[in-house]
Parts: sequence; structure tokens; C-alpha cells
Amino acid sequence: RLSRRRATTFVVPVEDVTGLHVHTEQQSAARLLEAYEDFKPADLAEAITDLTPKRRLEVAAAVDDERLADVIEELPEDAQIEILASLETDRAADVLEAMQPDDAADLLSELPEEQQEQLLMLMEPDEAADLRRLLAYDENTAGGLMTTEPVILGPEASIAEALAVVRREELPTALATTVFVTRGPHETPTGRYLGMVHIQRLLREPPHASIGGILDRDVDPLEPTAQLGEVARRLANYNMIALPVVDEGGHLLGAVTVDDVLDHILPDHWRTDRHEILPGVSHG
Repeated sequence: RLSRRRATTFVVPVEDVTGLHVHTEQQSAARLLEAYEDFKPADLAEAITDLTPKRRLEVAAAVDDERLADVIEELPEDAQIEILASLETDRAADVLEAMQPDDAADLLSELPEEQQEQLLMLMEPDEAADLRRLLAYDENTAGGLMTTEPVILGPEASIAEALAVVRREELPTALATTVFVTRGPHETPTGRYLGMVHIQRLLREPPHASIGGILDRDVDPLEPTAQLGEVARRLANYNMIALPVVDEGGHLLGAVTVDDVLDHILPDHWRTDRHEILPGVSHG
């Protein structure tokens, strides 16, 4: 018969015990990030919104630039500004570069002009140029809503090439639905806009065919001055995920996606009031 020796119990004063209260800021942030490792950016943003401001800034300091950029895009405006203000200026510029251009421009527009310029001067010239163009438009217009980095290819590109581009993991889902086709150059502002190709059409065509032969030319591009209401109506009328924005010369400036429109037409507090039923929205 097996027996187990009874353990001896000692009682000691709590002040004689070491290690119970060792809790550095770095350890705290590291443990939080371990718990949130598999979270999507929107879920991580929701989680850190519920933290105290001190813990939220600890997490922001510990996470890498790319992930922090993704999370900031999902945060309420006041939390975005709070986190950006807590970063060293050089790092703040790096995080803005890693954000989607339209989201970065929205955040910059909330800062004083002097701070805007300081951050833009620290960024790569091409990235800063994109943001300066976006900042020139009112935020409730197609120009203010658009991203300057949609998927753009020339008409000679093959369907196989287009599919390889849209399946890139880092590409936001809304942008992966559409390839915009232009003459060179293919960086915004591009050469003349020719049309768009939808991912469903790409999946139905032979891989060796060129995308120039399957263009959708029936959807009229938006002007950069088109107002938010017009943009929303056009997306709804055409059942589109993304629409092109072109200038007077027909050059592609960017694309507006449905998620950017939703961010602007939902109530300002929709991120923080996530457990409440929004007006006109049923949970049934």
C-alpha cells in the first residue's frame, strides 16, 4: 500500500516573502501580448480599449510597428491620438507609414499643423507625398476617403499575375476584391484609367489571358470632390466593394472602399458602444 508523507506547513510573515510584488511594466505588457497573440487587429483594439490608459500605452510601446499600425486603425479617434502622442517622434512616423494611407491621413488631420509637418518630414518622401495629397481633400469627400494604394496593374498583365497580387496576405480584404487597370505609371496618380477587374471574373478566366480583355468599363469613376452621400449611393447602386477615384485628366488617384464609407456614416461612438444595438440595426 502506497502512502504519501504529510507535508510540513510553515507560517511566515508576508513581509519576509520575496517575489510576490515583482511586476515591471515590461513584464505586464509582455504577458498581455502573449494573451493577445492570436487576436485579429480589431479584437486586440477592442481588448486594449478596455484597459487603463497606462496599460494601453504599455502595450503600444511593446508591440511591433506593423501590428500597432493595424491596431490603431481599429481604435476610436481619441485612443489613436493618445497612443500616437505617447510614441517617440521617429517611431510615430514609422507607424503612420505602416498604416493604410487614408487612415493615416485621417489621424494626421486631427493633429496640429506643426506636428503634422514634423511627422511628414520624417517619413519616406513617397509616403509623405501620398498623405499630403489626401490631406488636401475634405474628409467627407471621395478624395478624403480614398486609399492611394489600391491594386493597380497594366492591361497586359496576366490573370495569373493579378491573382498572385490579390492573394497577398498583407492586402486588406476590401482592396483584394478589385484590380484597377491603367496605363503606366502604375503608382497613383497613374496613367490613364482604363477600367477594373473583379476577383470573381479573374477566377473564371484562363490564367494565361490578359486582364485588358476582361475589363469592366460600365462603372463610372468618382471625382475626388464627390460627397460622402454620393459615394455611399454609388457603392450601393452598383453593389460594389470599391470604386475608382480619378482626376479631370482620367488619371487614377485612388479607390474608395465600402469599409471606409461605413467608418464615416456610423455614429462617432460606434467602436466604444460595440455592445449596444445601433439605430436601425436588429440583432434578430
